[in-house]
Amino acid sequence: MYERNYELLRSKFKEFFLPTLFTSMAGNICLFVDGLIVSFLLGAGNLSAIQIVAPVATFINLIYWMIGLGGSVLCSVAKAEFDDEKSNSYFTVALISLLTIGILIAIFGLAFSGSIAQFLCASQPELIPDVTSYFSAFVIGMPFLCYMMSLSYFIRTDGIPTLPFRAILLANIINLCFDFIYIKFFAMGVGGAALASSTGFLMGSIFISYYFFKSERTLQFIKLKMGEFLGYLKQIVTSGFSSSSTQLYLTLKLFIINILIGLYIGKSGLVAFSICYNSLFILYIFLIGTSQTMSPIVSVYFKEEDYSGVNYVIKRSLKIVLIASLALAILFIVYPQSLLLLYSVKNPADVPVVINALRIFAVSYIGTAITFLYTFYAQAIQKNQLSTIISLLEGFVLPIGFAAVLSFVFGGNGIWISFALAELFTILFLFVYSRHINRKTHGEYSGFFINKHNDDNVFEHSINGNIKDAVNLARDVENYLNDNKSSTIVGLAIEEMLVNIINTNESVDTIDVIVRNNDENILISIKDTGIDFNPVIENDNLEFDNISVLNKIADKIDYSRVLGLNSTVITIKN
Repeated sequence: MYERNYELLRSKFKEFFLPTLFTSMAGNICLFVDGLIVSFLLGAGNLSAIQIVAPVATFINLIYWMIGLGGSVLCSVAKAEFDDEKSNSYFTVALISLLTIGILIAIFGLAFSGSIAQFLCASQPELIPDVTSYFSAFVIGMPFLCYMMSLSYFIRTDGIPTLPFRAILLANIINLCFDFIYIKFFAMGVGGAALASSTGFLMGSIFISYYFFKSERTLQFIKLKMGEFLGYLKQIVTSGFSSSSTQLYLTLKLFIINILIGLYIGKSGLVAFSICYNSLFILYIFLIGTSQTMSPIVSVYFKEEDYSGVNYVIKRSLKIVLIASLALAILFIVYPQSLLLLYSVKNPADVPVVINALRIFAVSYIGTAITFLYTFYAQAIQKNQLSTIISLLEGFVLPIGFAAVLSFVFGGNGIWISFALAELFTILFLFVYSRHINRKTHGEYSGFFINKHNDDNVFEHSINGNIKDAVNLARDVENYLNDNKSSTIVGLAIEEMLVNIINTNESVDTIDVIVRNNDENILISIKDTGIDFNPVIENDNLEFDNISVLNKIADKIDYSRVLGLNSTVITIKN
Protein backbone atom coordinates (compact mmCIF):
# COMPACT_ATOMS: atom_id res chain seq x y z
CA MET A 1 0.00 0.00 0.00
CA TYR A 2 1.30 3.46 -0.93
CA GLU A 3 1.21 6.47 1.40
CA ARG A 4 1.88 10.14 0.86
CA ASN A 5 5.45 11.10 1.71
CA TYR A 6 5.23 14.88 1.08
CA GLU A 7 8.49 14.75 -0.88
CA LEU A 8 6.97 16.81 -3.70
CA LEU A 9 5.83 19.53 -1.27
CA ARG A 10 9.17 19.42 0.55
CA SER A 11 11.14 19.94 -2.66
CA LYS A 12 8.79 22.69 -3.88
CA PHE A 13 9.05 24.55 -0.57
CA LYS A 14 12.82 24.24 -0.66
CA GLU A 15 12.93 25.44 -4.28
CA PHE A 16 10.97 28.61 -3.42
CA PHE A 17 12.42 29.34 0.01
CA LEU A 18 15.96 30.64 -0.57
CA PRO A 19 15.11 32.84 -3.58
CA THR A 20 12.14 34.29 -1.71
CA LEU A 21 14.36 35.29 1.24
CA PHE A 22 16.00 37.83 -1.03
CA THR A 23 13.07 38.65 -3.28
CA SER A 24 10.63 39.59 -0.55
CA MET A 25 13.03 41.81 1.38
CA ALA A 26 14.28 44.22 -1.28
CA GLY A 27 13.19 47.49 0.31
CA ASN A 28 13.97 46.45 3.89
CA ILE A 29 17.39 45.01 3.08
CA CYS A 30 18.31 48.23 1.32
CA LEU A 31 17.33 50.22 4.41
CA PHE A 32 19.32 47.81 6.58
CA VAL A 33 22.39 48.21 4.38
CA ASP A 34 21.90 51.97 4.31
CA GLY A 35 21.91 51.99 8.09
CA LEU A 36 25.15 50.04 8.30
CA ILE A 37 26.93 52.16 5.70
CA VAL A 38 25.68 55.45 7.14
CA SER A 39 26.81 54.40 10.62
CA PHE A 40 30.22 53.33 9.35
CA LEU A 41 30.89 56.36 7.13
CA LEU A 42 28.94 59.16 8.81
CA GLY A 43 28.39 57.99 12.41
CA ALA A 44 25.47 56.31 14.22
CA GLY A 45 23.86 59.69 14.95
CA ASN A 46 22.77 59.93 11.31
CA LEU A 47 20.58 56.84 11.79
CA SER A 48 17.97 59.13 13.31
CA ALA A 49 17.31 60.68 9.87
CA ILE A 50 16.78 57.24 8.31
CA GLN A 51 14.51 56.26 11.21
CA ILE A 52 12.39 59.35 10.62
CA VAL A 53 11.86 58.31 6.95
CA ALA A 54 11.10 54.68 7.90
CA PRO A 55 7.29 55.28 7.94
CA VAL A 56 7.49 56.33 4.28
CA ALA A 57 9.32 53.12 3.36
CA THR A 58 6.75 50.98 5.17
CA PHE A 59 3.94 52.86 3.40
CA ILE A 60 5.52 51.96 0.04
CA ASN A 61 5.78 48.35 1.24
CA LEU A 62 2.06 48.49 2.01
CA ILE A 63 1.25 49.43 -1.57
CA TYR A 64 3.32 46.83 -3.40
CA TRP A 65 2.42 44.11 -0.90
CA MET A 66 -1.28 44.89 -1.20
CA ILE A 67 -1.40 44.97 -5.00
CA GLY A 68 1.60 42.83 -5.96
CA LEU A 69 1.39 40.07 -3.37
CA GLY A 70 -2.41 40.23 -3.17
CA GLY A 71 -2.69 39.93 -6.95
CA SER A 72 -0.23 37.03 -7.09
CA VAL A 73 -2.22 35.08 -4.48
CA LEU A 74 -5.41 35.56 -6.51
CA CYS A 75 -3.47 34.57 -9.61
CA SER A 76 -2.44 31.32 -7.88
CA VAL A 77 -6.06 30.62 -6.97
CA ALA A 78 -7.17 31.31 -10.57
CA LYS A 79 -4.56 28.88 -11.84
CA ALA A 80 -5.78 26.29 -9.35
CA GLU A 81 -9.25 26.83 -10.84
CA PHE A 82 -7.78 26.38 -14.36
CA ASP A 83 -8.83 29.92 -15.34
CA ASP A 84 -5.99 31.34 -17.47
CA GLU A 85 -7.91 34.46 -18.48
CA LYS A 86 -8.50 35.47 -14.89
CA SER A 87 -4.89 34.80 -13.85
CA ASN A 88 -3.65 36.96 -16.76
CA SER A 89 -6.12 39.69 -15.78
CA TYR A 90 -4.74 39.83 -12.22
CA PHE A 91 -1.21 39.97 -13.64
CA THR A 92 -2.06 42.82 -16.03
CA VAL A 93 -3.97 44.92 -13.51
CA ALA A 94 -1.41 44.55 -10.71
CA LEU A 95 1.62 45.49 -12.80
CA ILE A 96 0.03 48.45 -14.56
CA SER A 97 -1.48 49.78 -11.33
CA LEU A 98 1.74 49.54 -9.32
CA LEU A 99 3.88 51.11 -12.00
CA THR A 100 1.44 54.03 -12.26
CA ILE A 101 1.28 54.46 -8.48
CA GLY A 102 5.09 54.34 -8.21
CA ILE A 103 5.44 57.16 -10.76
CA LEU A 104 2.84 59.28 -8.95
CA ILE A 105 4.59 58.75 -5.61
CA ALA A 106 7.91 59.89 -7.08
CA ILE A 107 6.38 63.04 -8.62
CA PHE A 108 4.41 63.94 -5.50
CA GLY A 109 7.33 63.20 -3.19
CA LEU A 110 9.79 65.37 -5.10
CA ALA A 111 7.31 68.23 -5.39
CA PHE A 112 6.54 68.32 -1.66
CA SER A 113 9.73 66.90 -0.13
CA GLY A 114 10.28 69.91 2.15
CA SER A 115 6.75 69.88 3.57
CA ILE A 116 6.83 66.10 4.10
CA ALA A 117 10.17 66.36 5.94
CA GLN A 118 8.75 69.04 8.26
CA PHE A 119 5.75 66.81 9.02
CA LEU A 120 7.96 63.78 9.76
CA CYS A 121 10.29 65.80 12.02
CA ALA A 122 7.53 67.22 14.21
CA SER A 123 9.37 66.38 17.45
CA GLN A 124 12.94 66.76 16.09
CA PRO A 125 13.01 69.85 13.80
CA GLU A 126 16.83 69.95 13.76
CA LEU A 127 16.77 66.81 11.56
CA ILE A 128 14.78 68.43 8.72
CA PRO A 129 17.77 69.07 6.37
CA ASP A 130 19.05 65.48 6.57
CA VAL A 131 15.56 64.02 6.30
CA THR A 132 14.79 66.14 3.23
CA SER A 133 18.01 65.01 1.56
CA TYR A 134 17.38 61.33 2.30
CA PHE A 135 13.68 61.41 1.39
CA SER A 136 14.17 63.19 -1.96
CA ALA A 137 16.76 60.68 -3.16
CA PHE A 138 14.80 57.68 -1.85
CA VAL A 139 11.49 58.57 -3.48
CA ILE A 140 13.09 58.72 -6.95
CA GLY A 141 13.41 54.95 -6.96
CA MET A 142 9.80 54.18 -6.05
CA PRO A 143 8.54 53.41 -9.60
CA PHE A 144 11.35 50.88 -10.02
CA LEU A 145 10.83 49.33 -6.58
CA CYS A 146 7.08 48.89 -7.15
CA TYR A 147 7.63 47.39 -10.60
CA MET A 148 10.42 45.05 -9.52
CA MET A 149 8.62 43.75 -6.45
CA SER A 150 5.21 43.26 -8.06
CA LEU A 151 6.71 41.40 -11.01
CA SER A 152 8.79 39.23 -8.67
CA TYR A 153 5.66 37.96 -6.87
CA PHE A 154 4.01 36.90 -10.12
CA ILE A 155 7.19 35.30 -11.45
CA ARG A 156 7.35 33.08 -8.36
CA THR A 157 3.70 32.17 -8.88
CA ASP A 158 4.64 31.23 -12.44
CA GLY A 159 7.16 28.73 -11.08
CA ILE A 160 10.37 30.64 -11.95
CA PRO A 161 11.77 31.67 -8.52
CA THR A 162 15.44 32.05 -9.48
CA LEU A 163 14.96 35.14 -11.70
CA PRO A 164 13.56 37.36 -8.90
CA PHE A 165 16.30 36.05 -6.62
CA ARG A 166 18.98 37.19 -9.06
CA ALA A 167 17.31 40.53 -9.69
CA ILE A 168 17.04 41.35 -5.97
CA LEU A 169 20.58 40.14 -5.35
CA LEU A 170 21.82 42.41 -8.14
CA ALA A 171 19.85 45.37 -6.77
CA ASN A 172 21.35 44.95 -3.31
CA ILE A 173 24.91 44.50 -4.56
CA ILE A 174 24.58 47.69 -6.61
CA ASN A 175 23.07 49.46 -3.60
CA LEU A 176 26.02 48.43 -1.43
CA CYS A 177 28.60 49.52 -4.00
CA PHE A 178 26.98 52.88 -4.70
CA ASP A 179 26.60 53.60 -0.99
CA PHE A 180 30.37 53.90 -0.84
CA ILE A 181 30.58 55.75 -4.17
CA TYR A 182 27.95 58.39 -3.37
CA ILE A 183 28.84 58.89 0.30
CA LYS A 184 32.62 58.44 0.38
CA PHE A 185 33.72 59.68 -3.04
CA PHE A 186 30.98 62.19 -3.94
CA ALA A 187 30.42 63.35 -0.34
CA MET A 188 26.63 63.29 -0.77
CA GLY A 189 25.98 62.55 2.91
CA VAL A 190 22.90 60.68 4.07
CA GLY A 191 21.13 61.43 0.77
CA GLY A 192 23.76 59.34 -1.02
CA ALA A 193 22.58 56.24 0.83
CA ALA A 194 19.03 56.74 -0.46
CA LEU A 195 20.25 57.45 -4.00
CA ALA A 196 22.23 54.19 -3.90
CA SER A 197 19.01 52.34 -3.05
CA SER A 198 17.23 53.97 -5.98
CA THR A 199 20.09 53.04 -8.30
CA GLY A 200 19.79 49.43 -7.16
CA PHE A 201 16.04 49.44 -7.78
CA LEU A 202 16.61 50.73 -11.31
CA MET A 203 19.13 48.05 -12.25
CA GLY A 204 17.07 45.30 -10.59
CA SER A 205 14.03 46.38 -12.62
CA ILE A 206 15.96 46.17 -15.87
CA PHE A 207 17.27 42.70 -15.02
CA ILE A 208 13.93 41.23 -13.89
CA SER A 209 12.29 42.36 -17.15
CA TYR A 210 14.08 39.42 -18.81
CA TYR A 211 11.02 37.45 -17.67
CA PHE A 212 9.12 38.73 -20.70
CA PHE A 213 11.60 37.00 -23.01
CA LYS A 214 11.49 33.59 -21.29
CA SER A 215 9.75 30.87 -23.28
CA GLU A 216 8.44 29.04 -20.19
CA ARG A 217 6.43 31.97 -18.81
CA THR A 218 2.66 31.46 -18.79
CA LEU A 219 1.42 34.91 -17.68
CA GLN A 220 0.54 37.41 -20.40
CA PHE A 221 -0.72 40.98 -20.63
CA ILE A 222 -4.28 41.16 -21.90
CA LYS A 223 -6.61 44.00 -22.89
CA LEU A 224 -9.26 44.97 -20.36
CA LYS A 225 -12.03 47.53 -20.40
CA MET A 226 -11.86 50.21 -17.71
CA GLY A 227 -14.77 48.69 -15.79
CA GLU A 228 -13.14 45.26 -15.84
CA PHE A 229 -9.78 46.76 -14.84
CA LEU A 230 -11.27 48.54 -11.81
CA GLY A 231 -13.23 45.42 -10.84
CA TYR A 232 -10.10 43.26 -10.78
CA LEU A 233 -8.20 46.01 -8.93
CA LYS A 234 -10.90 46.05 -6.23
CA GLN A 235 -10.59 42.27 -5.81
CA ILE A 236 -6.80 42.54 -5.56
CA VAL A 237 -6.90 45.32 -2.97
CA THR A 238 -9.54 43.48 -0.92
CA SER A 239 -7.48 40.29 -0.95
CA GLY A 240 -4.10 41.90 -0.39
CA PHE A 241 -5.01 44.46 2.26
CA SER A 242 -5.29 41.93 5.08
CA SER A 243 -1.62 40.92 5.04
CA SER A 244 -0.27 44.22 3.69
CA SER A 245 -2.15 46.15 6.37
CA THR A 246 0.72 45.19 8.67
CA GLN A 247 2.71 47.82 6.80
CA LEU A 248 -0.05 50.43 7.17
CA TYR A 249 -0.19 49.92 10.90
CA LEU A 250 3.60 49.80 11.04
CA THR A 251 3.70 53.16 9.25
CA LEU A 252 1.38 54.73 11.81
CA LYS A 253 3.09 52.94 14.70
CA LEU A 254 6.55 54.16 13.68
CA PHE A 255 5.35 57.72 13.33
CA ILE A 256 3.71 57.76 16.80
CA ILE A 257 6.54 55.84 18.50
CA ASN A 258 9.05 58.28 17.00
CA ILE A 259 7.11 61.13 18.63
CA LEU A 260 6.94 59.36 22.03
CA ILE A 261 10.66 58.58 21.95
CA GLY A 262 11.45 62.18 21.07
CA LEU A 263 9.40 63.33 24.07
CA TYR A 264 10.60 60.80 26.67
CA ILE A 265 14.16 59.87 25.60
CA GLY A 266 15.43 62.23 22.91
CA LYS A 267 17.89 61.70 20.05
CA SER A 268 19.63 58.75 21.77
CA GLY A 269 16.26 57.05 21.91
CA LEU A 270 15.78 57.52 18.16
CA VAL A 271 19.20 55.96 17.56
CA ALA A 272 18.23 53.05 19.83
CA PHE A 273 14.87 52.59 18.12
CA SER A 274 16.51 52.74 14.70
CA ILE A 275 18.87 49.89 15.68
CA CYS A 276 16.02 47.90 17.28
CA TYR A 277 13.93 48.41 14.16
CA ASN A 278 16.85 47.49 11.91
CA SER A 279 17.39 44.33 13.96
CA LEU A 280 13.89 43.33 12.84
CA PHE A 281 15.10 43.44 9.24
CA ILE A 282 17.35 40.49 10.06
CA LEU A 283 14.38 38.62 11.50
CA TYR A 284 12.11 39.68 8.62
CA ILE A 285 14.48 38.04 6.15
CA PHE A 286 13.21 34.75 7.58
CA LEU A 287 9.66 35.83 8.42
CA ILE A 288 8.77 37.38 5.07
CA GLY A 289 10.78 34.83 3.13
CA THR A 290 8.99 31.96 4.88
CA SER A 291 5.53 33.57 4.82
CA GLN A 292 5.69 34.48 1.14
CA THR A 293 7.01 31.02 0.29
CA MET A 294 4.15 29.48 2.23
CA SER A 295 1.38 31.78 1.00
CA PRO A 296 0.97 30.74 -2.68
CA ILE A 297 1.49 27.05 -1.86
CA VAL A 298 -1.13 27.10 0.89
CA SER A 299 -3.59 29.09 -1.25
CA VAL A 300 -3.40 26.49 -4.04
CA TYR A 301 -3.58 23.42 -1.80
CA PHE A 302 -6.36 24.87 0.39
CA LYS A 303 -8.39 25.72 -2.71
CA GLU A 304 -8.00 22.12 -3.84
CA GLU A 305 -9.12 20.94 -0.36
CA ASP A 306 -5.77 19.23 0.24
CA TYR A 307 -5.75 19.97 3.95
CA SER A 308 -2.96 17.50 4.71
CA GLY A 309 -0.72 19.43 2.32
CA VAL A 310 -1.70 22.71 3.99
CA ASN A 311 -0.91 21.24 7.41
CA TYR A 312 2.52 20.05 6.25
CA VAL A 313 3.46 23.47 4.82
CA ILE A 314 2.30 25.47 7.85
CA LYS A 315 4.17 23.20 10.30
CA ARG A 316 7.36 23.48 8.25
CA SER A 317 6.97 27.27 8.04
CA LEU A 318 6.28 27.64 11.77
CA LYS A 319 9.38 25.61 12.63
CA ILE A 320 11.59 27.90 10.50
CA VAL A 321 10.31 31.19 11.94
CA LEU A 322 10.43 29.94 15.54
CA ILE A 323 14.03 28.76 15.23
CA ALA A 324 15.09 32.02 13.57
CA SER A 325 13.31 34.26 16.09
CA LEU A 326 14.55 32.31 19.12
CA ALA A 327 18.15 32.33 17.90
CA LEU A 328 18.13 36.09 17.25
CA ALA A 329 16.38 36.84 20.56
CA ILE A 330 19.01 34.93 22.52
CA LEU A 331 21.83 36.57 20.55
CA PHE A 332 20.69 40.15 21.16
CA ILE A 333 19.64 39.59 24.77
CA VAL A 334 22.95 37.97 25.72
CA TYR A 335 25.20 39.99 23.42
CA PRO A 336 23.55 43.28 22.34
CA GLN A 337 27.05 44.72 21.85
CA SER A 338 27.17 42.86 18.51
CA LEU A 339 24.78 45.40 16.98
CA LEU A 340 26.55 48.30 18.63
CA LEU A 341 29.75 47.12 16.97
CA LEU A 342 27.98 46.59 13.66
CA TYR A 343 26.47 50.10 13.72
CA SER A 344 29.59 51.78 15.09
CA VAL A 345 27.78 53.19 18.16
CA LYS A 346 30.50 54.98 20.14
CA ASN A 347 28.77 57.97 21.72
CA PRO A 348 28.81 57.40 25.54
CA ALA A 349 25.30 58.86 25.75
CA ASP A 350 23.91 56.41 23.19
CA VAL A 351 25.54 53.13 24.31
CA PRO A 352 23.56 52.38 27.52
CA VAL A 353 20.28 53.47 25.92
CA VAL A 354 20.80 51.18 22.92
CA ILE A 355 21.87 48.15 25.01
CA ASN A 356 18.88 48.49 27.35
CA ALA A 357 16.43 48.94 24.46
CA LEU A 358 17.78 45.96 22.49
CA ARG A 359 17.55 43.54 25.40
CA ILE A 360 13.93 44.42 26.14
CA PHE A 361 12.89 44.69 22.49
CA ALA A 362 14.37 41.27 21.54
CA VAL A 363 11.87 39.53 23.83
CA SER A 364 9.16 40.36 21.27
CA TYR A 365 10.84 38.45 18.39
CA ILE A 366 9.18 35.08 19.01
CA GLY A 367 5.72 36.61 19.25
CA THR A 368 6.38 38.64 16.11
CA ALA A 369 7.29 35.45 14.23
CA ILE A 370 4.03 33.69 15.19
CA THR A 371 1.67 36.60 14.50
CA PHE A 372 3.41 37.54 11.24
CA LEU A 373 3.16 34.00 9.86
CA TYR A 374 -0.45 33.71 10.97
CA THR A 375 -1.38 36.92 9.13
CA PHE A 376 -0.16 35.52 5.82
CA TYR A 377 -1.70 32.12 6.52
CA ALA A 378 -5.12 33.64 7.19
CA GLN A 379 -4.96 35.51 3.89
CA ALA A 380 -3.87 32.37 2.01
CA ILE A 381 -6.93 30.42 3.23
CA GLN A 382 -9.20 33.36 2.32
CA LYS A 383 -9.88 34.48 5.91
CA ASN A 384 -9.14 38.11 5.11
CA GLN A 385 -11.14 39.53 8.01
CA LEU A 386 -9.12 37.53 10.54
CA SER A 387 -5.88 38.58 8.88
CA THR A 388 -6.92 42.24 9.11
CA ILE A 389 -7.85 41.90 12.79
CA ILE A 390 -4.45 40.36 13.59
CA SER A 391 -2.66 43.15 11.75
CA LEU A 392 -4.72 45.82 13.51
CA LEU A 393 -4.17 44.38 16.99
CA GLU A 394 -0.50 43.45 16.69
CA GLY A 395 0.56 46.26 14.40
CA PHE A 396 -1.22 49.26 15.86
CA VAL A 397 -3.85 49.11 18.61
CA LEU A 398 -1.93 47.08 21.21
CA PRO A 399 1.62 48.49 20.78
CA ILE A 400 0.44 52.10 20.62
CA GLY A 401 -1.96 51.62 23.52
CA PHE A 402 0.66 49.94 25.71
CA ALA A 403 3.36 52.44 24.68
CA ALA A 404 1.21 55.45 25.51
CA VAL A 405 0.27 54.08 28.94
CA LEU A 406 3.56 52.44 29.92
CA SER A 407 5.75 55.35 28.75
CA PHE A 408 3.75 57.61 31.07
CA VAL A 409 4.32 55.17 33.97
CA PHE A 410 7.84 53.81 33.29
CA GLY A 411 9.30 56.38 30.90
CA GLY A 412 11.43 55.08 27.99
CA ASN A 413 11.42 51.46 29.20
CA GLY A 414 7.65 51.39 28.88
CA ILE A 415 7.98 51.95 25.13
CA TRP A 416 10.29 48.95 24.67
CA ILE A 417 8.12 46.70 26.89
CA SER A 418 5.00 47.56 24.88
CA PHE A 419 6.22 45.63 21.81
CA ALA A 420 6.47 42.31 23.67
CA LEU A 421 3.11 42.78 25.39
CA ALA A 422 1.43 43.52 22.04
CA GLU A 423 2.65 40.22 20.61
CA LEU A 424 1.65 38.25 23.72
CA PHE A 425 -1.91 39.57 23.79
CA THR A 426 -2.34 39.01 20.03
CA ILE A 427 -1.32 35.34 20.43
CA LEU A 428 -3.76 34.99 23.33
CA PHE A 429 -6.51 36.37 21.09
CA LEU A 430 -5.65 33.83 18.37
CA PHE A 431 -5.71 30.98 20.87
CA VAL A 432 -9.16 31.97 22.16
CA TYR A 433 -10.41 32.49 18.59
CA SER A 434 -9.19 29.07 17.42
CA ARG A 435 -10.89 27.37 20.38
CA HIS A 436 -14.11 29.24 19.55
CA ILE A 437 -14.02 28.12 15.90
CA ASN A 438 -13.30 24.54 16.96
CA ARG A 439 -16.40 24.46 19.18
CA LYS A 440 -18.54 26.36 16.69
CA THR A 441 -17.77 23.93 13.84
CA HIS A 442 -17.95 20.86 16.10
CA GLY A 443 -14.34 19.96 15.39
CA GLU A 444 -14.44 20.48 11.61
CA TYR A 445 -11.76 23.17 12.10
CA SER A 446 -9.17 22.34 14.73
CA GLY A 447 -5.78 23.39 16.06
CA PHE A 448 -4.18 26.79 16.53
CA PHE A 449 -4.19 27.36 12.75
CA ILE A 450 -7.86 26.30 12.39
CA ASN A 451 -7.22 23.91 9.53
CA LYS A 452 -9.58 21.18 8.33
CA HIS A 453 -8.76 17.49 8.08
CA ASN A 454 -9.10 15.38 4.96
CA ASP A 455 -12.22 13.20 5.12
CA ASP A 456 -12.09 9.43 5.38
CA ASN A 457 -13.09 9.19 1.73
CA VAL A 458 -9.90 10.95 0.62
CA PHE A 459 -6.92 8.74 -0.23
CA GLU A 460 -3.45 10.26 -0.57
CA HIS A 461 -0.58 8.54 -2.34
CA SER A 462 2.97 9.35 -3.48
CA ILE A 463 4.93 7.21 -5.91
CA ASN A 464 8.32 7.31 -7.55
CA GLY A 465 8.31 7.98 -11.26
CA ASN A 466 8.41 4.41 -12.59
CA ILE A 467 5.92 2.25 -14.47
CA LYS A 468 5.81 -0.50 -11.85
CA ASP A 469 4.71 1.86 -9.07
CA ALA A 470 2.16 3.50 -11.39
CA VAL A 471 0.52 0.18 -12.25
CA ASN A 472 0.56 -1.02 -8.65
CA LEU A 473 -0.96 2.22 -7.41
CA ALA A 474 -3.79 1.96 -9.94
CA ARG A 475 -4.58 -1.52 -8.64
CA ASP A 476 -4.49 -0.31 -5.03
CA VAL A 477 -6.96 2.48 -5.80
CA GLU A 478 -9.30 -0.07 -7.40
CA ASN A 479 -9.17 -2.06 -4.17
CA TYR A 480 -9.97 1.07 -2.15
CA LEU A 481 -13.04 1.64 -4.31
CA ASN A 482 -14.05 -2.00 -4.67
CA ASP A 483 -17.64 -1.22 -3.64
CA ASN A 484 -17.93 1.50 -6.30
CA LYS A 485 -19.09 0.66 -9.82
CA SER A 486 -16.55 3.12 -11.27
CA SER A 487 -13.54 1.58 -9.53
CA THR A 488 -12.17 -0.09 -12.69
CA ILE A 489 -12.49 3.11 -14.73
CA VAL A 490 -10.78 5.11 -11.97
CA GLY A 491 -7.91 2.64 -11.81
CA LEU A 492 -7.54 2.75 -15.60
CA ALA A 493 -7.59 6.57 -15.66
CA ILE A 494 -4.87 6.77 -13.00
CA GLU A 495 -2.71 4.22 -14.79
CA GLU A 496 -3.02 5.93 -18.19
CA MET A 497 -2.18 9.36 -16.76
CA LEU A 498 0.75 8.20 -14.65
CA VAL A 499 2.26 6.09 -17.43
CA ASN A 500 2.07 9.05 -19.78
CA ILE A 501 3.78 11.36 -17.26
CA ILE A 502 6.58 8.86 -16.78
CA ASN A 503 7.04 8.19 -20.49
CA THR A 504 7.12 11.87 -21.50
CA ASN A 505 9.84 12.79 -18.99
CA GLU A 506 13.42 11.59 -18.80
CA SER A 507 12.94 11.37 -15.04
CA VAL A 508 10.34 12.46 -12.51
CA ASP A 509 11.10 11.91 -8.84
CA THR A 510 7.74 12.06 -7.10
CA ILE A 511 4.11 12.09 -8.24
CA ASP A 512 1.30 12.89 -5.78
CA VAL A 513 -2.09 11.29 -6.38
CA ILE A 514 -5.17 12.18 -4.32
CA VAL A 515 -8.50 10.42 -4.88
CA ARG A 516 -11.75 11.89 -3.47
CA ASN A 517 -14.84 9.69 -3.48
CA ASN A 518 -17.75 12.15 -3.45
CA ASP A 519 -21.46 11.38 -3.69
CA GLU A 520 -21.79 12.38 -7.35
CA ASN A 521 -18.30 11.79 -8.71
CA ILE A 522 -14.75 10.69 -8.06
CA LEU A 523 -12.02 13.32 -8.35
CA ILE A 524 -8.45 12.29 -9.15
CA SER A 525 -5.89 15.03 -8.44
CA ILE A 526 -2.38 14.45 -9.81
CA LYS A 527 0.65 16.70 -9.35
CA ASP A 528 4.10 16.19 -10.85
CA THR A 529 7.25 18.20 -11.55
CA GLY A 530 7.63 17.07 -15.15
CA ILE A 531 7.60 19.13 -18.33
CA ASP A 532 4.47 21.11 -19.24
CA PHE A 533 1.84 18.68 -20.40
CA ASN A 534 -1.88 19.32 -20.87
CA PRO A 535 -3.70 15.96 -21.19
CA VAL A 536 -6.76 17.67 -22.65
CA ILE A 537 -4.80 18.48 -25.79
CA GLU A 538 -3.83 15.29 -27.57
CA ASN A 539 -0.54 15.39 -29.43
CA ASP A 540 -0.23 13.23 -32.53
CA ASN A 541 3.56 13.35 -32.26
CA LEU A 542 3.59 11.45 -28.96
CA GLU A 543 4.75 7.86 -29.14
CA PHE A 544 2.26 6.86 -26.46
CA ASP A 545 -1.51 6.63 -26.83
CA ASN A 546 -2.41 6.66 -23.13
CA ILE A 547 -3.97 10.14 -23.25
CA SER A 548 -6.44 9.30 -26.01
CA VAL A 549 -7.72 6.48 -23.80
CA LEU A 550 -7.89 8.79 -20.79
CA ASN A 551 -9.93 11.41 -22.65
CA LYS A 552 -12.45 8.76 -23.69
CA ILE A 553 -13.10 7.36 -20.21
CA ALA A 554 -12.96 10.62 -18.18
CA ASP A 555 -16.03 12.83 -17.85
CA LYS A 556 -13.89 15.93 -17.37
CA ILE A 557 -10.19 16.81 -17.26
CA ASP A 558 -8.85 20.12 -15.89
CA TYR A 559 -5.21 21.12 -16.22
CA SER A 560 -3.06 24.02 -15.04
CA ARG A 561 0.62 24.76 -14.66
CA VAL A 562 0.86 26.24 -11.16
CA LEU A 563 3.86 26.75 -8.85
CA GLY A 564 6.00 25.02 -11.46
CA LEU A 565 3.91 21.86 -11.15
CA ASN A 566 1.58 20.08 -13.55
CA SER A 567 -1.78 20.03 -11.76
CA THR A 568 -4.35 17.72 -13.34
CA VAL A 569 -7.82 16.96 -11.99
CA ILE A 570 -9.77 14.09 -13.60
CA THR A 571 -13.51 13.78 -12.92
CA ILE A 572 -15.33 10.46 -13.23
CA LYS A 573 -19.04 10.33 -12.43
CA ASN A 574 -20.35 7.69 -10.04
